[in-house]
Amino acid sequence: MESRNPVFRRMSGFNGGEAAAHQANVQQLEDLYAAPSATSLQTDRMTYDDVAVKTAALFGVLLVTAAYAWLRPTPVLLWVGLGGGLVLGLVNAFKREPSPALILAYAGFEGLFLGTISVAFESFYNGIVFQAVLATLTTFGVMLALYKSGRIRVTPKFQRILLIAVGGYFVFCLVNLGIYLFTGNSLRGGLLGLLIGAVGAVLASLMLVLDFDAIEQGVRDRIPARYAWTAAFGLAVTLIWLYIEFLRIIAILRGDE
Repeated sequence: MESRNPVFRRMSGFNGGEAAAHQANVQQLEDLYAAPSATSLQTDRMTYDDVAVKTAALFGVLLVTAAYAWLRPTPVLLWVGLGGGLVLGLVNAFKREPSPALILAYAGFEGLFLGTISVAFESFYNGIVFQAVLATLTTFGVMLALYKSGRIRVTPKFQRILLIAVGGYFVFCLVNLGIYLFTGNSLRGGLLGLLIGAVGAVLASLMLVLDFDAIEQGVRDRIPARYAWTAAFGLAVTLIWLYIEFLRIIAILRGDE
């Protein structure tokens, strides 16, 4: 089924990079926890405050570039933001050591991308950006509460199944993007698109649980403070993915069929 909204159609498959980057980022943190303890030269340890500050910095940069793109939306900013975000997302996910400059640059590129697509969606559906942001923040709060209450536990089986599911979703996004590029059609419209969007939102929500667990393990295992950037990057990737899924879902519910 094909969506009539051209902006909505161009979004097909774009969040596949976020899914792939998050998989690699989770694996990187798992490898870190299994590594030997830090040397005496690595005395600074990661704390929850470190992660909060780094995450705030990332979203500060993202909001600045998103505001610029919102005020001056162009196709160039869309593609520059998309390409830069995808490349730097994968680079940061696979780097053994976090690079604050590259992680902040990733946030900047993602801001250009999100600002451009957000203003485009807003032009079709007044208030959709506020709705998507509210849904994203609400989901974040609910998943954090469920994790802290122990209702959702991260076990090796849970992590393995979730990462396999995210990998399958990423492959679907690539296939769907290829279909759109060659035929102009997309599988992300109508009832099927709503179902796929719901699956993506659930996967992104569950990925938040892995993010929370990775942060908790990092603080408990007293890993070096610089890896707070890695944790903040993982949170940013997941929340961006979740926001994009909510944009799609709300667009369909408001008549994009």
